Amino acid sequence: MAARKTTHDSRPCSIADALALVGEKYSLLVLREVCLGNGRFDQLVRNTGAPRDILATRLRRLVDAGILTKRPYSERPQRFEYRPTQAGLELEPVLMTLKEWGDRHIRGGADLPMAVEHACGHELVPVVTCRACGDEVRHEDLTAHPQAPGWTITGPVAS
Repeated sequence: MAARKTTHDSRPCSIADALALVGEKYSLLVLREVCLGNGRFDQLVRNTGAPRDILATRLRRLVDAGILTKRPYSERPQRFEYRPTQAGLELEPVLMTLKEWGDRHIRGGADLPMAVEHACGHELVPVVTCRACGDEVRHEDLTAHPQAPGWTITGPVAS
């Protein structure tokens, strides 16, 4: 997957690049459904609420980006199902973290629509940890180091 170009006025950022691919309305919901095993078009329409034309566009874009694969499951009529690629599966922790955030901050922990169970048998509560030390990531422990030429933490270098 090639990096996407951000506008010349905005900070070069992998978050912006990722959102250009998966930040469109319904894209992450499509990925949620495909990761749950619901990869057929009619399932995706029903479970995401996406209009058919928009869903078709999102699916094409996610396949072109290498996030989903498209496989035929019927020849007559010709129909396809979608499955996550390795890149798509690597977005699943993002979905689980976003779900957990929504459970706490949008739903307030009440009337949760879905629980996800980990292989250990307990409900999944995702936590971001540092790969090097294993500690939980907290805002106060982070320090950003801009790598893009002409940018500092506060913005572009004055020219």
